[in-house]
Amino acid sequence: MLDVFRVKGFTAYTAMIFLNAFTDLGHKIIIQNMVFKHYSGTTQIVLTALVNALILLPYVMLFTPAGFLSDKFPKSTVMRLSAVAAVIITAFVTLSYYCGWFGVAFALTFAMGLQSALYSPAKYGYIRELAGVENLSAANAMVQAVTIVAILLGIFIYSILFEWLIGTDLSLQAMITAVAPVGFLLVGCSVVETVFAYRLPKTRDTDHALAFDVKKYRTGVYLRENLQVVRGSQTIWLSIIGLSIFWAVNQVVLAVFGAYLKEAAGVTSTVVAQGLLAVGGAGIIIGSLGAGRFSKHFIETGLIPAGAAGMTVCLFLLPTLANPVTLGLLFFLYGIAGGMFIVPLNALIQFHARENDMGRVLAANNFMQNCAMIGFLALTILFGLGSIGAVALLYLMAVVVLIGAVYTLRKLPQSLIRYLISVLAGMHYRLQALGINNIPAAGGVLLLGNHTSYLDWAMLQMASPRRLRFVMERSIYEKWYLKWFLDMCGVIPISKTASRDAIKTIEDLLLQGEAVALFPEGALSRTGHLGAFLRGFELSAKNTQAAIVPFYIHGLWGSFYSHASPHYRRLSRPSRSRSVTICFGPAMSAAATASEVKREVFKLSIHAWQCYTDTLKPVALQWLSTAKRLAGSTSIIDFDGTELSHTRVLTAVLLFAREIKVRCAAEQNIGLLVPTSAGGIIVNLACLLRGKTVVNLNYTAPREALQQAVAKAGIKTIFTSKRFVAKLRAKGLDPAAAFENARVYNLEDIRQQIPKARQLRVWLAASVLPAWLLRLLYAPKIQLDDVAAILFSSGSEGSPKGVMLTHRNIMGNIKQTASVLNPQDDIILNSLPLFHAFGLTVTSLLPMTEGLPCVCQPDPTSAAAIGKLAARHRVTLLCATSTFLRLYTRDTKLVPLMFKSIRLVVAGAERLAPDVRAAFKAKFGLDVHEGYGTTETTPVASVNLPDVLVPDYWFVQQGGKEGTVGLPLPGSTFKIVDPVTLEELPPGEAGLILIGGTQIMKGYLNDEERTADAIVEQDGIRWYKSGDKGKLDEDGFLTILDRYSRFAKIGGEMVSLGAVEEAAIRAIADEAVEVAATAVPDEKKGEKIVLLAAGIPESSGVRQKIIDAGVSPLMIPADILAVAAIPKLGSGKTDFSAVKKLAVEMLD
Repeated sequence: MLDVFRVKGFTAYTAMIFLNAFTDLGHKIIIQNMVFKHYSGTTQIVLTALVNALILLPYVMLFTPAGFLSDKFPKSTVMRLSAVAAVIITAFVTLSYYCGWFGVAFALTFAMGLQSALYSPAKYGYIRELAGVENLSAANAMVQAVTIVAILLGIFIYSILFEWLIGTDLSLQAMITAVAPVGFLLVGCSVVETVFAYRLPKTRDTDHALAFDVKKYRTGVYLRENLQVVRGSQTIWLSIIGLSIFWAVNQVVLAVFGAYLKEAAGVTSTVVAQGLLAVGGAGIIIGSLGAGRFSKHFIETGLIPAGAAGMTVCLFLLPTLANPVTLGLLFFLYGIAGGMFIVPLNALIQFHARENDMGRVLAANNFMQNCAMIGFLALTILFGLGSIGAVALLYLMAVVVLIGAVYTLRKLPQSLIRYLISVLAGMHYRLQALGINNIPAAGGVLLLGNHTSYLDWAMLQMASPRRLRFVMERSIYEKWYLKWFLDMCGVIPISKTASRDAIKTIEDLLLQGEAVALFPEGALSRTGHLGAFLRGFELSAKNTQAAIVPFYIHGLWGSFYSHASPHYRRLSRPSRSRSVTICFGPAMSAAATASEVKREVFKLSIHAWQCYTDTLKPVALQWLSTAKRLAGSTSIIDFDGTELSHTRVLTAVLLFAREIKVRCAAEQNIGLLVPTSAGGIIVNLACLLRGKTVVNLNYTAPREALQQAVAKAGIKTIFTSKRFVAKLRAKGLDPAAAFENARVYNLEDIRQQIPKARQLRVWLAASVLPAWLLRLLYAPKIQLDDVAAILFSSGSEGSPKGVMLTHRNIMGNIKQTASVLNPQDDIILNSLPLFHAFGLTVTSLLPMTEGLPCVCQPDPTSAAAIGKLAARHRVTLLCATSTFLRLYTRDTKLVPLMFKSIRLVVAGAERLAPDVRAAFKAKFGLDVHEGYGTTETTPVASVNLPDVLVPDYWFVQQGGKEGTVGLPLPGSTFKIVDPVTLEELPPGEAGLILIGGTQIMKGYLNDEERTADAIVEQDGIRWYKSGDKGKLDEDGFLTILDRYSRFAKIGGEMVSLGAVEEAAIRAIADEAVEVAATAVPDEKKGEKIVLLAAGIPESSGVRQKIIDAGVSPLMIPADILAVAAIPKLGSGKTDFSAVKKLAVEMLD
């Protein structure tokens, strides 16, 4: 709640509020204390009530002018002039003190009331202008608390000064002359208040069109018009009535309590009398702050009936008590209940008031409250003159509050129930609501969003400032033990077989101006993905002019109340309470389609996940917590069969972290040339734990590219493995180029140099010490937005770029991927190289941070070894590229039964060839689910998932579509735009793919120009321009068509090289043949297409097959060249730069 002080001007505003309340109260306390000392019985009650009435009467008299001034002029100007007026009035008050004029001082109470009445609408209307709608509850709570603090201090300070100064002569003239020095305190505070008032920012200009008609004011026309403004909104009107009764009752309690205290307890000290009332004020502070905390970013109306009930109980107990200590405790509890009651009512008034009416609404609020208070005080005076005592009046007030409490319970039963549920939920869930200002305060609203748990409805209602009517599956609604409660909450039942009545009911409610919440997926998600949006809501909304507000809920997938797997629920169980974020998007037209709404929900998921990633730890620290939690369970199974527990891995990481600290203390970027193995993962984690940036070098890259990477990253130290380098050399790869200008350390040598005693000591620390202490001992301070890894892009189309990925990028992508993988006691095969984003993030760091065992195999091309490891260790998750999957289908040593334990196969890093998908399915009986991403997206952006049958309703939740790369991950979205203008294109139309999400890279290393070219900001989202051409269907599934750079321009016509390759493969119809198309310069047509073909004895027959297949003449290659093998990168992707170079050489 203290975040509101970050708003410019709010500190000065709260200081001004404090001084204003402190000064206004001071004079009133002096007069009331004189009455308390000099009078008793009903006379004391009457005069105390009269003092209060003199302060309140101006609020009634100046109701209309005060609202007019607040609406016409900048509120900061009104407050400044009012503060100057306070200086003048307090100067006259001081003069009356010194002259001994009790009657004049008594009358000046009215003058101070006039100043406050003109001040009030501007003072409180300024809150929303200054703090904004999202901070409304917090700002109101803070203002309420500051005001009460000022009142409390004023009560004590002025009462203590009064008792200290008055002496023994209790005559009115003697007392007022004795307290005269207090007047200088009043003047001084007014001067400082004026200084702060002149520091307030101006939030709007004067409304020159608004004029004041004296005749209308005199005849009451303005009064009727202003009251009509608040009568037009039932919410505002009832809130004002509630506040009016609250403050009216309190005025009576204040007026009679002094007399009651004298009669029942024999107390004559003003400090004690005022102190007991101050304790009630302290309770209001606690209650207000609690209400603000509970209503953070939304308005909790359930506090209203709860507070009313609490006040009723306290008031009935008050006349039965006489002990000052007990009375103090009771007043404290009464104040807490009162704070709970008034904060949401004030917030509701400000939320539902239109901006141009805010001054009049608040003035009407003051008018109604003051009329009620004056009316109650007038009755108090009459009862006092009629000799009705304090006890009877206190019981009467208890009855009034009881009636109000019963009324609020009848009007807001669902709010009270929601509040009680919120209290219970608050023990386990922390709710954050963003964009509540996007929910219109009035009129029909249809809220549409994702559905991941049975608690979604409760969280939505807790976040919404308006009462929501929910649409629910009829089979759940008709359960006898729920139906009574659901009817009370106004739930609308619906079923897939009989939805017409429900659709009509929703339409009617929207026309009546109600807010309806609907989950258009039709059922709880079984995958964590955003399912297809049913279109029934379109029929309900199209004729209503209602606003459609999209929303996205994050944090409940993986909870006990979701359909996530038991294992994933255990993995995602928070150590304390679970954070839930709800994002509400800008209102859409009632004519919005399901596809349009779903796209907005995807965008909202980015904002929700951004908030979620703020709660995550950096990579190594997250892994450290996981390692300590899982301790003795298996973490890594190396290719040679060695099994390492989490504790053993932790010990090794801590040992190597110390070595890195010693050897590379002043260096940030650390070069790693290591295999996909336990050692490779350990050294990566050790570097990350020391806050270093890991640069895993591509040992398959050409010598020049490797040298460029080392130089560009400023690498001075490289960690590698002697055995691994020897194996690379045996395969014809020599990474020595990376070592020329850097210090090289072999992991084997470092391991041998670590003393046994240190190993034992670190093992004991890893086994015994808690994660927080290990973090303190071994890890420096690491920020989420620090660069964790630099990955050099594959360079498949040119020179490699250094992609900087932060801890937020990597952890966000890990959490995104894990949420849709929905782990089920899985074991993941880790065979992709660590220099590749897919291998580093998904198959290495994900299992380490999420606690999934991984089986390492450094060589992804060794199909037989892959198969043996999968069979021996019961691997369940296989991630690979299309190239590697092709190898597995062709290798006869990898038999189908070796993959029997695998439940999910995901292909990424390159396009999945249709023949590979078919061949893999035919051999292993497993579907290959294609994903999509880039190094710049850490890398996963989307993935297809298996379809899931929903047995409750007998329909299928679609997780994937063949030929697409799936839906964007939660927290990600795609946008198809014109490649030149970047304007969004409609569904089904092909264009440039923009990718948005928490996983978008920080930028390119030392290359601001290319970063600026690759990243664009739209809609408050950072988008990565992928360079890929694709299209989105109505459900949000993405189809990749080609790379924009992979087009040949032939005679002015753009021809897709990817399409050429697909046409050639279909025409050749031979699984053993692999092709790659490229464009080379041509004198006649600008460019021509050259096709490299591997696996054929000669090329002449290929051309004829392509012609015979009826391929478009533009797509028939000008030249077809037979090659031994298509050039590849280390990741298995085709090296198109090398393809073009080879084609040019062969043609020459």
